Amino acid sequence: MKIGVPKEIKNNENRVALTPAGVDRLRGQGHEVMVETRAGLGSGLSDEAYQKAGAAIAPDAATVWAKNDLVLKVKEPLESEWPHMRKGQTLFTYLHLAADRKLTDGVVGTGSYGFAYETLEVNHGLPLLTPMSEVAGRMAIQEGAKYLEAPLGGSGILLGGVPGVRPAKVMILGGGVVGTQAARMAAGLGADVTILDVNLDRMRYLDEVLPQNCATLYSTPYALRELLPETDLLVGAVLIAGAAAPKLVKRADLKLMRKGSVIVDVAVDQGGCIETVRPTTHAEPTYVVDGVVHYCVANMPGAVPRTSTWALTNATLPWVELLAKLGPVGAIESSPELRGAANCVGGHITCKPVADAFGLPFVPPLEAVRASR
Repeated sequence: MKIGVPKEIKNNENRVALTPAGVDRLRGQGHEVMVETRAGLGSGLSDEAYQKAGAAIAPDAATVWAKNDLVLKVKEPLESEWPHMRKGQTLFTYLHLAADRKLTDGVVGTGSYGFAYETLEVNHGLPLLTPMSEVAGRMAIQEGAKYLEAPLGGSGILLGGVPGVRPAKVMILGGGVVGTQAARMAAGLGADVTILDVNLDRMRYLDEVLPQNCATLYSTPYALRELLPETDLLVGAVLIAGAAAPKLVKRADLKLMRKGSVIVDVAVDQGGCIETVRPTTHAEPTYVVDGVVHYCVANMPGAVPRTSTWALTNATLPWVELLAKLGPVGAIESSPELRGAANCVGGHITCKPVADAFGLPFVPPLEAVRASR
């Protein structure tokens, strides 16, 4: 198969979807690989490194899209990329369709096969989402601590405090991978951490493995509102695979928070779990609503590409290999995991949470394959 890797064009997105090691693996299996020039520079990977591994270097993105059957990306295609997509072509990336109707219409309208990293499920886990969730969870505390500083609009509190001065109070919504990693980081810095979740088994596990300065609390609107007045840093970490995130914190709830407190919503690429959230970029990462600083960068791991590119590609490469071997139709027909990753096929929405998010028709992937023949 002909496989292409364009340069990411989302604001300050420095990751790349394939490393030279991945090129070498795919070339060894008989595939052709083309990488857009400078695609890997943000991750410290030169064109020469890709060429040495056997990749052809394309002069621009248009060439990559036009000459390849399988296109690998990190983030969802931006509007300027939609015209390059075509019927029968396969895209494998983080799609996050449920958060954006315009994106959904644009990608589905191309008639291409859209496979999403974030809905590929193995044994009830999301292995292609996990590494970036680990990065984003840890970064949430790093960024939250920074924006609590007074010169950046925060209340001026040190996350871990010092002897004789209380530490910051951190509330984390969701005890999954993001929430767990955020709790580890915050606890390690000495903060007073509370994780809200509704899964009692998960909370029992977290109670056993996290430090003593982490507490778990069953999540209800009442419990959340009780904690907000004393919360310095609120981390949104709720995930429903493939679906829009539920809005747990309402606009009216912000008045309960102290001025200068900080919200970091890691769920922003699925619409966010705080009502006042809107996507921001690394160039302009924050805004203020009712005196509360909001950090809502939709591609947080893009800021640390020398960690996140390798973490991502370590997880995606085996599935890229399988998708390239089987092709999109064969993958849908014979791989339950890749079938679950298929979000759109031949102009049909094949991921139910995406269809439900917008009240659009859902077509099971196998039916969509048959209809497209």
